[in-house]
Amino acid sequence: MAKVKICETVLRDAHQSLIATRMTTEDMLPILEQMDKVGYYSLEAWGGATFDSCLRFLNEDPWDRLRKIRATVKNTKLQMLFRGQNILGYRHYADDVVEYFVQKSVANGIDIIRIFDALNDKRNLETAIKATIKEGGHVQAAISYTISPASVKAHTNEGFANYAKQLEEMGANSICIKDMAGLLTPYNAYELVTMIKKKVKIPVELHTHSTTGLGSMTLLKAIEAGVDIVDTAISPMALGTSQPPTEALVATLQGSQFDTGLDLKELDKVAKHFMPLREKYMESGLLDPKVLKVDVNGLMYQVPGGMLSNLVSQLKQAGKSDKLDEVLAEVPRVRADAGYPPLVTPSSQIVGTQAVFNVLMGRYENCTKEFKGIVRGEYGKTPVPIDPEFTKKIIGDEKPITYRPADKLKPELDELREKVKPWAIQEEDVLSYALFDQVAVKFFEQRKNKMYNLDGANADFEKKIHTV
Repeated sequence: MAKVKICETVLRDAHQSLIATRMTTEDMLPILEQMDKVGYYSLEAWGGATFDSCLRFLNEDPWDRLRKIRATVKNTKLQMLFRGQNILGYRHYADDVVEYFVQKSVANGIDIIRIFDALNDKRNLETAIKATIKEGGHVQAAISYTISPASVKAHTNEGFANYAKQLEEMGANSICIKDMAGLLTPYNAYELVTMIKKKVKIPVELHTHSTTGLGSMTLLKAIEAGVDIVDTAISPMALGTSQPPTEALVATLQGSQFDTGLDLKELDKVAKHFMPLREKYMESGLLDPKVLKVDVNGLMYQVPGGMLSNLVSQLKQAGKSDKLDEVLAEVPRVRADAGYPPLVTPSSQIVGTQAVFNVLMGRYENCTKEFKGIVRGEYGKTPVPIDPEFTKKIIGDEKPITYRPADKLKPELDELREKVKPWAIQEEDVLSYALFDQVAVKFFEQRKNKMYNLDGANADFEKKIHTV
């Protein structure tokens, strides 16, 4: 049997899960050359929430981050997480924007695009898959893994295996089982991988989290079932809501038929870079101990790592940190009402925020527009039909959407290019603006001021003149 390949997540999902995606490019750059020597199959380095976080919190250009990583990482594949028709945002975008984003992602250095839909609605993957094939990228189509009551029959291993086959037929080069909340138990992983491998001829990758304490055991059983690639995080940024530790799995498989071929001494050099960063994040409060603990209750409320860190942050900002347990208990109730969507961005943020609202303001007394959107069908078909009475309660007499949501979206790029003209200095700026308009504009303004050395000490912004 072929050696198991490793995707290292520390540059993306590990810090998204543990520190709400606040690792800076500056923190990454010094270790990239060493990471490129290790022999990883790939580095997950972009996509997901990194794009939003760069613009909104770190005052960084996400495209510049990708280019800097690509300039240093010359031997290892770079991969990103792509939310299908949502791209990296929180709504559906017109097909021309999706196609252009894929084009620019590949052009700037991405090799593998992991494409998923929060509802496992394959219609929402079509455009991104076709665009990635056109650009010569590797399509990794993902199954958003989740569980629901057996009586609902919405999520079964057989159903996931059939979905994997559909994704292969759509043009996928590999399949990813994306277990966002660490819900996949070891023996269930063995069964699921076995069933998928019987259905498809392309490689299968497993992405899980350590949230519920099952991660490493789940990876091991999946490997025994024949999974080709697994996602892990270097130890200082592993465990808790992140991925299982890379070094531990490498050591476990050494000398076996599944040996990864990676050198623990080389991995230790990577770990030594991230250890002081971990300490820095803990001292600043960015790394909250709450996200490091094992919580088997996650098997009930199904909260993925990035979602948990965001819930902790939301409640902390509201001065209601003591309400976390109530919010976590509310999450599965909201999810059931909304048709049992898998909890992955954007559905995880939508369900999570609504759960916060329900706890703080009363159940459905105040609904976000995004939650109304899920009920309305703006994000696609939910795994289970939503109760008509609940639908009426949330959106009144509006008629739910039954077609592919993007079918009614007009091309957006030309209009977006006009809007971004005052700030654009690169072609990619139109995509930053498309995803996060006002957040992007604020970043563009800060970038311009830095370029022209404009700040409060040497500029009068009202008169628009230099003062020195």
